[in-house]
Amino acid sequence: MEAKKTYKDFLTYSKEFPTKDGYFGAYGGAFLPPKLEPAFKEISEAYQAICHSAKFISELRRIRKEFQGRPTPVYHCERLSNKLGNCQIYLKREDLNHTGAHKLNHCMGEGLLAKFMGKKKIIAETGAGQHGVALATAAAYFGLECDIYMGEVDIAKQAPNVTRMKMLGARVVPVTHGLKTLKEAVDAAFDAYMNEYNDAIYCIGSVLGPHPFPLMVRDFQSVIGVEAREQFFEMTGILPDAVAACVGGGSNSIGMFSGFLADPVDIYGVEPLGKGSGYGDHAASMSYGTPGIMHGFNSIMLKDDAGDPAPVYSIASGLDYPSVGPEHAYLHDCGRVQYVTATDEEAVKAFFALSKYEGIIPALESSHAVAYAMKYAKEHNTGSILVCLSGRGDKDVDYVAEHYGYGEDFEL
Repeated sequence: MEAKKTYKDFLTYSKEFPTKDGYFGAYGGAFLPPKLEPAFKEISEAYQAICHSAKFISELRRIRKEFQGRPTPVYHCERLSNKLGNCQIYLKREDLNHTGAHKLNHCMGEGLLAKFMGKKKIIAETGAGQHGVALATAAAYFGLECDIYMGEVDIAKQAPNVTRMKMLGARVVPVTHGLKTLKEAVDAAFDAYMNEYNDAIYCIGSVLGPHPFPLMVRDFQSVIGVEAREQFFEMTGILPDAVAACVGGGSNSIGMFSGFLADPVDIYGVEPLGKGSGYGDHAASMSYGTPGIMHGFNSIMLKDDAGDPAPVYSIASGLDYPSVGPEHAYLHDCGRVQYVTATDEEAVKAFFALSKYEGIIPALESSHAVAYAMKYAKEHNTGSILVCLSGRGDKDVDYVAEHYGYGEDFEL
């Protein structure tokens, strides 16, 4: 177990973690078939060559400003906060990032890296479809081919995003084995990459997978936390008492948390408890998992009796993954971040609350973080909590309307 740490221990954290081998404490690494070791070494060396390049950084900043529409704002949910009590809820509006979610932050970086490496194609998996849309957007921007692997269950559930990917020129490849969701999509994308790594790059959609992806995606997503900290301080003159974000694989949350790890701020990662704590009813890896290796990295994962990845479930397609990024596992073990849960029911309630009191329809993934913020606000008579609203809910409205109506009977 990692020694407990406070915010004072994180002043030089980003320079120390991960190690050169890609480890955050006991977690991370690169567990690869020999055939892929040269490919990932090539990616790592290319990234290290350009991540401190003034030309690369300048181009990425230009893209973020002129194409993505960054910086995204911080917004005060005044009406919702007042309904709940005196604690104030704020949102970092990643739903206003181009394509509607935080995913484009790392996809444009990965696309720029692919061009630098001379690759012709980018390959990826997607669950909720936001990573797929973002990568298809990056591919169109940089003139690259794009294959997106997606489980059949998620294709049916996230039909608007599938349409967007195809319109952007991507090839959406249905995954028909297993539970036909995110884990199986990752399996299929890895298999495809095994045969195409000379001409393609695999662009992982979160802070997981073999090194260097947890590092790369964290670096690209850290713009969320950097902006949010500066914006909140400018708005209020102080830092928030707490920061929260949803955690599936963990990209939006690591991006948000990175801006506050060295501050006296409580940090909460919100996992999907789904239908409850029963086997296969949730995807709360940190809350119910144990250490294990899958998809080329060591982290905390949910397992079946044989030690293999357990079946998982969440109303939010982007959160139904049986493991979590290795950096999250480290932050959990050292106690810097507290990992909590929200159920489907709580997420849907938050979905309607934000829609009806603030005029913002959130993604179901983001609704988990909003649900925890609402709980936090009720329990604290003062202070503030800043939430990463990782995406907008356009992709979810048909599903929510079909299964939960339009919130006519909604009550806080």
